[in-house]
Amino acid sequence: MADVVPELIDRVQAICMALPDAYEEPAWIGVRWRVRKRTFAHVVTIEEGSPASFRQAFDVDGEATVVTFRAPHEEREALTSQGKPFYYAGWGRDAMGMLLDDDTDWDEVAELLTDSFCMMAPRKLAVLVRDVGPADLAGPTPPDAAREAPHPE
Repeated sequence: MADVVPELIDRVQAICMALPDAYEEPAWIGVRWRVRKRTFAHVVTIEEGSPASFRQAFDVDGEATVVTFRAPHEEREALTSQGKPFYYAGWGRDAMGMLLDDDTDWDEVAELLTDSFCMMAPRKLAVLVRDVGPADLAGPTPPDAAREAPHPE
């Protein structure tokens, strides 16, 4: 199984670890973030058809990195209807996945992972993050993006 690109781990980690009582641990593949032993985010790189459920869902050639998360029914339907980069993971009634690539909207990832955390966390922890804006959790702009931005004269 391919390792997840460290830059992607760093971006997801910055979002997840900003949430109260969240912790990170290795998963059977990839890395996952949990609250009270309940997984709310999982990042994995898929390759050569493995894991098969991710490969079938994304229908991508070569290596691809995905994040899985939980979404309420109405949001799951809305995301699934958008198609790529979203997919219904196929296990549980609320598991979703999102392809992480150069076009990833990290503010959207922060919002989705925060919502997933709120679904999995005890109510008292979920209430603590309701007032935090997703952009606050998306973390800093990556160094490459900062270098490409035009500099004021």
